[in-house]
Amino acid sequence: MQTIPLTKQGAEKLREELNKLKKQRPIISQTIAEARALGDLKENAEYHAAREQQGLTEARIRDLEYKIANAQIIDVASIKEQDRVVFGATVHLINIETDEELHYQIVGEEEADIKEAKISVTSPIARGLIGKEIDDIAEIITPGGVVEYEIVKVEYI
Repeated sequence: MQTIPLTKQGAEKLREELNKLKKQRPIISQTIAEARALGDLKENAEYHAAREQQGLTEARIRDLEYKIANAQIIDVASIKEQDRVVFGATVHLINIETDEELHYQIVGEEEADIKEAKISVTSPIARGLIGKEIDDIAEIITPGGVVEYEIVKVEYI
C-alpha cells in the first residue's frame, strides 16, 4: 500500500468533502425513490440521472476514504525553519530570464491547484526545486525548453 503525502490543510479539505458527500447519500436515495415512483424505469430519465449521480458519489467516497486512510499527513507549520525546499514549503522564485516573481507551495497530488499556487510534489517544477536552498538556481525542463529560477525565499506556513 502506497502512502499519499498530504499537508494538514489538504487532509482537512478531503475530510470536509467526504463528509459533504456522505450527507448527500440520503438525498440521492430519496431522489431515486421518487423517480422510481414515476413508473417505467426504462424510459425514466430522472431515475437514470439519479442512479448515475449515486454511482459517481459512491466512487468519490471510496476514493476519498482510501486516500485519507493511506495519507501521510505533514504539518508544514511544525517543520523546523530551514532554507531547503521540502514537501509543504512555499517557495518564492524569480525567473532569471524575465525577472518574473512567482511563488508555489509544494503539496500532494490530490491538493494541487495552480489557481491557488499549489503544485504537486510530482510536477516538473516541484521535482526541480526539492532539495534546493535559498540563492540556488533551479533548472526546470519545460516544453519550451529549460527555464532557470532563483530561489529567493522558502517559507513553512
